[in-house]
Amino acid sequence: MEYWQKQDAKPLFEEIVWNKPEQKTLAGKLAIVGGNKLSFAAVARSFAFAESFGAGQVKALVPDALKPVLPHSAGIVFAPSNHSGGLGREAKSTLNAVNEWANVTVLIGDLSKNSETAVLIENFVAHQSGRLIITRDAVDLLATNANSMLERDGTVLIATFAQLQKLFRNAYYNKVLTFSMTLSNLVETLHKFTITYPVTVATVHDGQSVVAHGGQVTTTPLSSTMYSPLTIWSGEAAVKAALYFLWNPNKPLQAVTTSLI
Repeated sequence: MEYWQKQDAKPLFEEIVWNKPEQKTLAGKLAIVGGNKLSFAAVARSFAFAESFGAGQVKALVPDALKPVLPHSAGIVFAPSNHSGGLGREAKSTLNAVNEWANVTVLIGDLSKNSETAVLIENFVAHQSGRLIITRDAVDLLATNANSMLERDGTVLIATFAQLQKLFRNAYYNKVLTFSMTLSNLVETLHKFTITYPVTVATVHDGQSVVAHGGQVTTTPLSSTMYSPLTIWSGEAAVKAALYFLWNPNKPLQAVTTSLI
């Protein structure tokens, strides 16, 4: 399979490693969106990681239900919340403004299962342009309208294998993902899938991190990465991928693959 490249402990795309800006003023702007009144750990953890890893500027957009527990600072943007403490419909203009400010936006999750929040995020994904990373329970929130993610340009989807299965079903894609399928079968399926859809997909299967875009697929043994299936759920994988994507906007496959090392 000429479309399948394998990465080990040595980066497959070394030019991506060296393309990290040394000056903070040239390191771009990252927005992190998520949280609800009961959970904001992923937002806080991702914000801290982004700053430590070299983002130029970082903003975190959270519901204003978190005002009593979060410090007021230039990096935190509070948006109107709904009665459940998640982002409400009136957060639309604030969310759009933060997305327009950023070079890359990450939907980090902890968004709650409130239907009002779901409609807000679905409309945002469907109608706002720009580079976007979707991960954790943000994937689940958008799963019923899978095509809004899959057909959107500039989108990176970092999902568990189970989430990816659900998206395939909801998009009525003509291939079925199973936990028993071989790695080579998954690679072939994602090769065809990412020719059909412009999305970049990253997941974990059979002890490998798998990334696909534009029909090209890379695999990296988990033993060669800092990640496990659980770290996808923590949000750190998404933020690191977002930063490499920020610095290499026209190379999503290479950026996400390199972020694994």
